[in-house]
Parts: sequence; C-alpha cells; structure tokens
Amino acid sequence: MSDQARLQQLVSTLTEKGSLRTAPWKQATATVPRHEFLRDGFFRRVKGSAASWAPVLADDPRWLEACYEDESLVTQIAGTIVPADICGEIMREPTSSSTLPSLVLRMLEELQVEDGMRVLEIGTGTGYSTGVLSRRLGEDCVTSIEYDEDVADRARAALGRVGLYPTLVTGDGLLGHGAQAPYDRVIATCAVRTVPQSWIEQTRPGGLILATVGGWLASSSLARLTVHDDGTASGPLLSGHVSFMLARPHSAPPLGLLPDLSVGKEREAILGAHVLDDWTGRFVVQDAAPYAQRLTLQQNGRQEHVLVDVDTGSWAAVYVDEGNRWTVRQDGPVALWDAAEEALGRWHAAGSPALEEFTLTVTPDGHTYTW
Repeated sequence: MSDQARLQQLVSTLTEKGSLRTAPWKQATATVPRHEFLRDGFFRRVKGSAASWAPVLADDPRWLEACYEDESLVTQIAGTIVPADICGEIMREPTSSSTLPSLVLRMLEELQVEDGMRVLEIGTGTGYSTGVLSRRLGEDCVTSIEYDEDVADRARAALGRVGLYPTLVTGDGLLGHGAQAPYDRVIATCAVRTVPQSWIEQTRPGGLILATVGGWLASSSLARLTVHDDGTASGPLLSGHVSFMLARPHSAPPLGLLPDLSVGKEREAILGAHVLDDWTGRFVVQDAAPYAQRLTLQQNGRQEHVLVDVDTGSWAAVYVDEGNRWTVRQDGPVALWDAAEEALGRWHAAGSPALEEFTLTVTPDGHTYTW
C-alpha cells in the first residue's frame, strides 16, 4: 500500500468514527502525511509489561503501518530519551507523544475555526496537529509553542519536510506568546490543572480556548471556554476520558518521604475509596483536594488508599476495617477526605451529573466548576 493510500485510509477511518466531520478539515488532513512527523521513531509498550518500552525505528517493517493507525505513539521518555537512544527496553515514564489522530482531529473540529482566524497552539509536540492547522488556515495564521527545545527542533524539521513554515516558538506555553496576540483561538495539546490567565489575556473577547483540564488524580476533561470582555472565560466540559500529559510546570511534585501514616484521627467513612475508581467522581475529588496525590499501600495487614498533599503535609488513608466498614484516618491542616466527601455529597445530591453537564469558569482569582 502506498503512503498516500494509507493516508486516505486514515481519513476514512477518522470520518467513520466521527472525528472528522467537515470538508475543510478532511481536505487538510488528507494533505498531511503523519509518518513524516514520526521519522525519528516511537516507543511501543513491551507486551505483558505495564512499564517497559521498546523503540520502533523507521527501518522497522512495523513502523509505517503504525504511523497510520489511530493510536497514540510515545516519542520521548524521561524528558530527553528518544527511540534512537535505546537498544532493548527502558522502564521510565513517557514525556512526549504523537496523540491518536481521532482525538487530534476531533479537537480541531471542536475549535470551531473560520477562514482567516489566528490560532495559538500550546504544545507543538511532533508538529502533526500544527501541520493540519496550517493546511486548514494557512501557515501565517498559526503560532505554535513548545516547551522542549529538542522536541521543537524535530517538529520544525518535520514541518519543513511537508513544506510548512508556521511560527514556531520555544518556551513556556503557559505564558502564551504575546508577540502575536490577540488570537481568535487557543488550543492546548497538553493538559493543565488550571487555565492560565495569559491565555485569556491573549485571546480576543468572543474568542475560544480549547484545553484539557485535569489534575494529579489523573482525571481530565476537554473544556471549551469563551473569553469575555471582563477578562474572564467560561464554558462547558465537552467530554470526559480525554487524557493528555500535564504541562511540565503543572506536573505533581515528588512525594518524597511520606508522613507518619499511623497517627491521625480515625472515623467511619461516609464514602469508601471506590469512589476514586470512577472517572467523574475522581474529577470531583480532584477539584476539592487539588494538591492531593494518590497511592495504594499495604500496611497494617490491609490495603490502604492514601491521599497525600505534599505542600501542607496533610493526608488521608481510607480502608476497610475488621468490621468490613470503610474507615478513614487523616491528619494535617487540611482534612482531605472531609473535603472529598463534602464535594461528592453535593455531586450525588445533584444526581451525579456527567462531566458534559459541568461548566468551568475562570477568573483572575481562580477557577470554579458548576453543574
């Protein structure tokens, strides 16, 4: 199968899935060969392993076929390691990837652009989405910013290979790029814990910001915000189960030495730790305890589900006691599980609405979710 046939097949697949819905985006996608943005290879998860990765380079027979599959492909591990650096396997966390095309194109459709609009993209990554944006709007209308200089250099080379030269900036995407402002649209291909005020300031009133909002409990959703004249922005969450790597400055700090989890006040829990297994429930808890991280420990002869706030030293351990009741033990200036139960109680009282029924409002003082 030729490269062009593979590309057309991908366009057809994305159309059938509903990710590609309009003719201008279909036409743009059909002119951007994804494999050109993956010339440096990618990492595949080792079969049977949850944490090991193996490189797949361009001379591997599997490489080209994978480039046109609708899946995310990891392109960097541990902040600096690329596929050519590894012979064998590596057990570290991914830090950059080429997102599955169906999500990329769905987000571009949700951006609701019109001809001539100027777009700021936060997170160039491989440059694939930058390329599709540039084909759709024209390269003069696209500014893309990438935090990692090496990643930016590879994206610039890939875009050049397909004849595209949008404005590419290396820097902290959370600060935006004021030199080209104001923008009609801002789109982020990384997740953020809070939408930066700089994005709002650099978007014209009436313009849109499309970003994945999430946090340290690994629940996130796509939000589309309209910027208002008063410097605020608000809008709906479009969907749950949308995952991007958090912007590096928004990543969780190391847990370090854990506090003494044997002390603290103990009580019967109103809600058990199973609520953390539900994506929307976890999103609600994450908003109520935004600095908490989660881990599971075996101690005292049982499994304990622990939330830890590194900054304040607060923690909560939730477990099933000998009487088969959910119990919580917590300590520190912030009663984490109290906050979680209070927020979940309000959510349950409202009928446990889906994330698509949430609205996010961002002001200079912070962000608020309502449902």
